Amino acid sequence: MSTAAASAVPQKADASAWLAVAAGTIGSFMATLDISIVNAALPTIQGEVGASGTEGTWISTSFLVSEIVMIPLTGWFVRTLGLRTFLLICASLFTAFSVMCGLSSTLDMMILGRIGQGFTGGALIPTALTIVATRLPPAQQTLGTALFGMTVILGPIIGPLLGGWLTENVSWHYAFFINVPICAGLIALLLLGLPHETSNWGGLLRADWLGILGMTAGLGALTVVLEDGQRERWFESEFILILSLVSLVGFALLALSQFLSDEPVIRLRILFQRSFGAVFVMVGAVGMILFGVMYMIPQFLAVIAGYNTEQAGYVLLLGGVPTVLLMPFMPKMLETIDVRVMVMGGMLCFAAACFINLGLTPDSVGMHFVIGQLLQGCGLALAMMALNQAAITSVPRALASDASGLFNAARNLGGSIGLAIISTFQERRVSFHIDAIGSATTANSPLAQDYLQALGGQTGDATQAAALLVQQVQQQALVMAYNDLFWIFGIIVVATLPLVFLLKPLPKGVPLAMH
Repeated sequence: MSTAAASAVPQKADASAWLAVAAGTIGSFMATLDISIVNAALPTIQGEVGASGTEGTWISTSFLVSEIVMIPLTGWFVRTLGLRTFLLICASLFTAFSVMCGLSSTLDMMILGRIGQGFTGGALIPTALTIVATRLPPAQQTLGTALFGMTVILGPIIGPLLGGWLTENVSWHYAFFINVPICAGLIALLLLGLPHETSNWGGLLRADWLGILGMTAGLGALTVVLEDGQRERWFESEFILILSLVSLVGFALLALSQFLSDEPVIRLRILFQRSFGAVFVMVGAVGMILFGVMYMIPQFLAVIAGYNTEQAGYVLLLGGVPTVLLMPFMPKMLETIDVRVMVMGGMLCFAAACFINLGLTPDSVGMHFVIGQLLQGCGLALAMMALNQAAITSVPRALASDASGLFNAARNLGGSIGLAIISTFQERRVSFHIDAIGSATTANSPLAQDYLQALGGQTGDATQAAALLVQQVQQQALVMAYNDLFWIFGIIVVATLPLVFLLKPLPKGVPLAMH
């Protein structure tokens, strides 16, 4: 935010400013909600559009790929088109693509709509912070950032519950149609709350197209590699090899643009600043935990405990309780507590949330995850808000939009890496544990023979008893694989803890701001 713009901001925000903040908050909430709300309805959607399990994953992957590409581009679009014009375009197109998804009868139509949703929705997340920074005076920015932080964190948590309820009680189509009235209200708030700015359409021609092309290819291809790598058997697949090469070339072009362009689309040099580089890595780890655990728990409850989507959603919702309770205190805590202490506390909560779930058994149900979910909610409130503030204060104000784009990209990219870890290690650890159990349970084992006889007495059929034993071995191996995954994620968080000491304390006497 420029000096002139800062001086133009009054000491107390008027009604229109708060309407703009409300618009940004609603927009970011809707964009984050749309990832998990659709994932909850995915099995039903796949059947409706005639997609196989492998093909259906593209309904989620296409959204993530386009969103992660758009997030770092948002700052450049705002500088070129103006904040109000850009957001009105994005909100209108997001509505249209949501309707397209809800009306889809084919997989191609659904994927095209999800790509559009990802591009337009991805812009609504970082721009919410820009609205807070430009429309609120410094003294009130902490309240605006607390509102933003609460909605962004709650979106992925509420999504599975809402998506499951709509799918079970209404129709999966309304997981998309619900965006229509929300977007209508969002557009009205944008018109009332944001002033018109002159668009610099000529800037489109003078843009850093080499960097834009490189970032689009690099991030887009890398996300697909992470999402589909395990299904394609990683580098045994020509498809994965080609995409990996595309990603490398894309990032090389992006790096080259840093030297060739007078105004790069995003300034990567801030990654080499000690404090921001540490934030970038830790946010990636948080993204792994946030998206990874939110994927694992519903899967475990569905496969092992027999929960439906709505029931699993209530378990995930527990993670939002500490976040809602702590968020009103965040502004004061950030002003009085060293940011390094808050980040350390939040990361330790994340690690504890993972390690406390190591005792999973085939009898585990939703109650087993209560303490872990509450700890994760505390971790989100402490770590994410503190890391966001640390990111912004570690770079000059002129680079704040670049920092915001990289911050949000790191979270989403971390989520993709986390899901790749799950898909890769789950399959391998299940095979490992089946072999280990099988080697200890041979046909000549007295214990195995006694157990088969007991099962045979229950089923009355030796063949059914053997099949039931195989099923129980596979279930036990899957549970053990989930325990291994929680251990892996806990170790990842612990490994990032030393980076906390690279952070700079927040400046004293300077109002907090997020972009």
